Amino acid sequence: MAGQHIGSVVAAVFGLVYVEVNAGELPPIACWSVRVLALVFLVAVGVLARTTRRRGGAEASPRQEGGPGGRPAPFGRRYWLIVVMEFATIVAGARVLSGPLERPHAGVAWVSLVVGAHFFLLAQHFRLSFFHVLGAAITGCGAAGLVVAFTTGAAPVVAVISGVVPGFILLGSAGWGVSRRPPRPRQTPRGTADGATDAGVSADGAARR
Repeated sequence: MAGQHIGSVVAAVFGLVYVEVNAGELPPIACWSVRVLALVFLVAVGVLARTTRRRGGAEASPRQEGGPGGRPAPFGRRYWLIVVMEFATIVAGARVLSGPLERPHAGVAWVSLVVGAHFFLLAQHFRLSFFHVLGAAITGCGAAGLVVAFTTGAAPVVAVISGVVPGFILLGSAGWGVSRRPPRPRQTPRGTADGATDAGVSADGAARR
């Protein structure tokens, strides 16, 4: 499966977790309706990923997508460095919110703020401008949740704004990602790098003529 589709499925799983964890703050009927809807979205993403893969045939694997002249290796060291930084920032902020600031219900807003910010880094890493849009949307949800947490202190509102809504944003973006065929890696131009030898042979042949 191509890196774009792997990332979309991962986003869908995290979106489901977002919704399932934070929907508990809603009234029972709304809670279970939202949870079932999120599960349906996840199944739809899985079906779309499978269908698109079959329709598109064999796609380049994540390892094949990297290399000279192409996109960076999707899940290389740079990617995992971003993930580690994200995790450390989330943990540190959550401890401050639940400790000195006494706003444990603001934790989900902080998570969304950090997750949204990390998409800006991924946009540069994967060279996908769409991640800027996704990052802005989730960061906005996180910032709005923090404002609510430190003003009204309404935990259910924070859970919906910074948990349920970002969850569906991730699910929707995952559906969009798996419905598109991944871009093919760019070929190295002839006459440069790996094509230098072929160009030399062609020039030698022309000289002999």
